Amino acid sequence: MTPSSVPRRNVLRTMAVAAAVAGGATTAWNTPALAATAPTYTLTIKHLDRTGGPTGSYETTVTGISGAGADEVVRPHDPSGTVTVRLPAGRYLLDSSLVSADGAGGTDWIVQPRLDLDRDTTVVVDARTAAPVDVRPPDRSARFLHSATVVEVRHRDAVRLVNLISSSARLRVAHLGPDAEAGSVKQWFDGYWTTPDADYALGYVLTGARALTGLTRHPAAKDLATLEIRGAALPGTAGTGSVDLQPSSGLTVGLSRALPTPGTAICLVTPERGTWDITYLAPRTPGGPSNRYAADGVAVRAGRTTTHTFDNAVFGPGLTGGSGVVRDGDALTVDVPLLMDGGGHVPSSPSYASASTALHRDGVLVGTRTGAPGQARFTVPPGRATYRITSTVRRSGAPGTATRVTAVWTFTSDTTAAPAQVPVSAVRFSPVLGSTGTAVADTTLRVPVTVQGAAANGKLRSLAVSVSVDGGASWKRVPVERGAVTVHNPGPDTGVSLRAELTDAGGRTLTQTLLDAYRTR
Repeated sequence: MTPSSVPRRNVLRTMAVAAAVAGGATTAWNTPALAATAPTYTLTIKHLDRTGGPTGSYETTVTGISGAGADEVVRPHDPSGTVTVRLPAGRYLLDSSLVSADGAGGTDWIVQPRLDLDRDTTVVVDARTAAPVDVRPPDRSARFLHSATVVEVRHRDAVRLVNLISSSARLRVAHLGPDAEAGSVKQWFDGYWTTPDADYALGYVLTGARALTGLTRHPAAKDLATLEIRGAALPGTAGTGSVDLQPSSGLTVGLSRALPTPGTAICLVTPERGTWDITYLAPRTPGGPSNRYAADGVAVRAGRTTTHTFDNAVFGPGLTGGSGVVRDGDALTVDVPLLMDGGGHVPSSPSYASASTALHRDGVLVGTRTGAPGQARFTVPPGRATYRITSTVRRSGAPGTATRVTAVWTFTSDTTAAPAQVPVSAVRFSPVLGSTGTAVADTTLRVPVTVQGAAANGKLRSLAVSVSVDGGASWKRVPVERGAVTVHNPGPDTGVSLRAELTDAGGRTLTQTLLDAYRTR
């Protein structure tokens, strides 16, 4: 399982400098027409290498923040190492990356977050002022992959960012020029390493009046949190998926690795970087679309392990974010994921054989829609009426993949003046299953039961759960005790089906049936 150094989202401007940069050119973007009275000044920038001599191996960007040059972005260059550009008066952000001619010495990134251009000005970018970024994981054998360093500057109502992506661990950074306003400079560093057993994602955020000059962080194992990312392999779905990981906040790059399924990826991360976003791409079925799951904003704690299992049973309806049923005037829109995985993750493109959603109004069929599971739109007559929505998805495959999922909701609804949520519910079953969606045969299994939506938070009038071991031909009621039911698993290679019937405090009902919710082994 080899991580990739190519980020999958949030593509940043890469500032890799080569000696072949065109000489004597100044490039500008988004330059507005300036008022005839706006003064301009000459900005001279001198670039010095680590020996103190002039260098043409640099890339410098001057970004306008406020004043007449607020929308200026220029990249002046001259191979002599000294370059001039004439710009309108205002405040600017300057950043410059310098490398040796062969690039073997790494990169020096120098940032001036406050450059007030109110007269002809000379700035000296001196690589000798930079100090190393010495960040490394506790495992000294870990191989460095890549890093992203970002500086965000705020001034008045403006926000500007500059960044550098590096595939080398030999990075040095420095602040240049006067301090900016207190708290106006925010900088973060995200670095990634790998070993045969685990990956490391070390991120740090610092805020002040200056850009960083050097950064030293050597976290111990106890300072890190563990993310355990599991990819299941239900019958007929084994293959190679992929895992992407990156911090939730701030423009950055992340880590991407292949994950043979069933399998587990381990990543140790810094809790001080905040929450983390996980993206899992399940193995693609032959001829089928890519199926993506996401777990965003995952909170972590030092010394603790947080586990997310993707693409495993029990699959079924779930209500998260903006999902549900909406009445807008006399239109009813259904958007309920019917195949949310056992970890509560919504698939982007689940495999299925057929799907349909039917709507009845006062017992009369309004219409049936086919297509994506749990998604439909209907236009209904105005006024108050009783409705029944029946949404079904069928899947081919062995038991354990939810071969048929059906949700039936009943409720009363009237014409609305604006979009309004229709109170509906869903029931989640979350037993601990093996990585192939199976449970041990001829044993008892505790199956936690969670109510979502209108019937949650003390608004449940009644709930009944039934179990079938003959494909739904017959059902046996099992009591819900302390938020779970106990299922007596049948012999091996048998599908276990689950059904929930509930009524919420407002009299609205749900009947939810999962055929072959999991199987025995």
